[in-house]
Amino acid sequence: MAQAKKGDEVLVHYTGRLEDGNVFDESQDEPLRFTIGEQRVIPGFEEAVTGMEPGDSKTTEIPPKEAYGEHREDMVMELEREQLPDDLEPEVGAQLTLRLEDGRQVPVFIAALGEESVTIDANHPLAGRTLTFDLELVDIASNGESSDGESNIITP
Repeated sequence: MAQAKKGDEVLVHYTGRLEDGNVFDESQDEPLRFTIGEQRVIPGFEEAVTGMEPGDSKTTEIPPKEAYGEHREDMVMELEREQLPDDLEPEVGAQLTLRLEDGRQVPVFIAALGEESVTIDANHPLAGRTLTFDLELVDIASNGESSDGESNIITP
């Protein structure tokens, strides 16, 4: 059987857990589809799938450096509540979009609320966390073919 390699489109079932065992994401009924090497998933996830064969399962631990990076304090800032839109009722965990001076927009979430201020965090919510994934490689599609040799391209 073929092993998953760079350039292969793969289908993977996964369950992602935090250090305390809580599940933060899973593929449930629909496997995740991505191409190894396109950097559409975190590096540690791609690396863990590389070399697996269809039907293989494994559990892998991914450190922050290979996941969403370390939590950076320079990406946490405090705003005065009056800087928020009047119609916004801030809640811890709520996601907002911060418009930078150059016009770019950055997703942030509310990390803490004070009487007169709001602490926002531009780090990914999983930054600084070690992630554990249970992985099952469902299939490999290389050059438009599934691992069973049948074409994945359907023509009219």
